[in-house]
Amino acid sequence: MTIPTTTTLDGPGGIFVDAAAYADPPAWHAKADALRAADPVHRIEIDGFMPFYAVTRHADVFEIERQPERFQNTLQSVLFPNAFYDRQLATGLIIKSLVHMDGHEHREYRKLTNDWFKPANLRKVIEKRVNGLAREFVDRMMERGPECDFAREIGLLFPLHVIMSILGVPEPDEPMMLRLTQELFASEDPEFGDGDGLEVIVNASRMFFEYFNDLTDDRRKTPADDIATVLSTATIDDAPIGDIERIGYYMIVATAGHDTTSNSINGGLEALIRHPDQLRALQDDPSRIDRAVDEIIRWSTPVRHFLRHATEDYQLAGVEIRQGEAVLLSYLSANRDDSVFERPHAFDITRENAADHLAFGTGVHFCLGAHLARMELRAFFRELLPRLESIELTGEPENCVSHFVGGIKNLPVRYALRPAT
Repeated sequence: MTIPTTTTLDGPGGIFVDAAAYADPPAWHAKADALRAADPVHRIEIDGFMPFYAVTRHADVFEIERQPERFQNTLQSVLFPNAFYDRQLATGLIIKSLVHMDGHEHREYRKLTNDWFKPANLRKVIEKRVNGLAREFVDRMMERGPECDFAREIGLLFPLHVIMSILGVPEPDEPMMLRLTQELFASEDPEFGDGDGLEVIVNASRMFFEYFNDLTDDRRKTPADDIATVLSTATIDDAPIGDIERIGYYMIVATAGHDTTSNSINGGLEALIRHPDQLRALQDDPSRIDRAVDEIIRWSTPVRHFLRHATEDYQLAGVEIRQGEAVLLSYLSANRDDSVFERPHAFDITRENAADHLAFGTGVHFCLGAHLARMELRAFFRELLPRLESIELTGEPENCVSHFVGGIKNLPVRYALRPAT
């Protein structure tokens, strides 16, 4: 029986709008499970937000992702309140990145940095550096032991340093990049939002604009071997790329390039602590780490959703979606779909089809940094696990209040580590 349209946060589809719901993963997944079973393409009409359909099954998300000509990205590719988009237009701080593009435009902009993120280039240019940084951060963890907040002191900072070195942001500016990312992606969280979440996002966007405009000017005068130089001098169709597109490109690399990986590392370590038998299995057989990394990513799913907009009438799972209507692709729900993943709420490092997760999307919008993210997770856990003698939680982990990108923001642990060999 179809569930009625959700019109309030208390309704079954309110979990996609209410950022606080994501901070309680078990409760969130219980409601998502019910929707997948009863109404997998669920209509949501909540005041202050555009109406949309929440797409919760793996197969349906996959079906939409593979048809970018029928379900397109727009400048409203993330579920924010209407007031945010109104204020964005009023201030002129338009963000346009790869996640807002389709067709020829998307292909050409993606080409600008595609070679940087190909596996062969990553192995050649950055893998040794990533492995060295993994050792450096595990050493840092040992120095700060026997206790630390792993998420804040290690998990957030390791991927941040990796992507900033690729982008070309000086190390002293990394704390600012972290703060702005948290304000942009988690403005609903009281720790980062400071009351007016919309104003926080606008101010963070303004600071990103100012910073990357200055970086562009610097790289045009003094080129370097980094992505900032590529973007500062890039042309498409024999014309310089636009200011809005260039700044948007900087922002998506600078923010998603570390925040999503951080959330996977933090979520993965928490899962291993709660499943000591699997932690020991990885320590006994490090060859399992590759498959374990995909299970960690499936389990964590840092990017909760993206929006697409129908360019024509389309029937999805028996539901008629009209031209112009929005669909929310719930990656977090799709990655717990029991029609694809056996015992989906079990963390299992031996899961044979863990790589079938949709955390990176699929099709033409498959995440540009997916190979780098996997490389970082492999490097970190290959360094940590052989040196880890013991580890336990010293408090309950705390999840970020965010409906877009999120995960564990506090992970207090007690541990013992061996020196590197």
